[in-house]
Amino acid sequence: MVESIARVRHIRVTPMKARRVVNMIRGKQAAEALAILKFAPQGASDPVYKLVESAIANAQVKADAANSYLDVQDLFIASAYVDEGATLKRFQPRAQGRAFQILKRTSHITIVLNTPDEASVAKVTKKAGKK
Repeated sequence: MVESIARVRHIRVTPMKARRVVNMIRGKQAAEALAILKFAPQGASDPVYKLVESAIANAQVKADAANSYLDVQDLFIASAYVDEGATLKRFQPRAQGRAFQILKRTSHITIVLNTPDEASVAKVTKKAGKK
């Protein structure tokens, strides 16, 4: 019924650390994912929490624009993934005039929320397309 997408780009969290957090919430209900992220000790959980909240708000706006009813409890995370962003290159001085390169990695995080109706329709169309 309603599909909403939220993205954050160039966030200063390494993709490997962000993937650990995103893997915890993939496939879960949106409210349950927020509860998991609120108490997760990882540093990347705060930006992902804000991103899930943003995706929920996007779904509400989309439902209002379409004049349809949306229960926030029905939303679940259909897909969530982390891509690597631009890498900032910095240099640190070392002994005997040498320089040591520091790579500060960034991430692009994407969250897609769906209602169960839309997800079941998508699965049926995929199965029909394979035959």
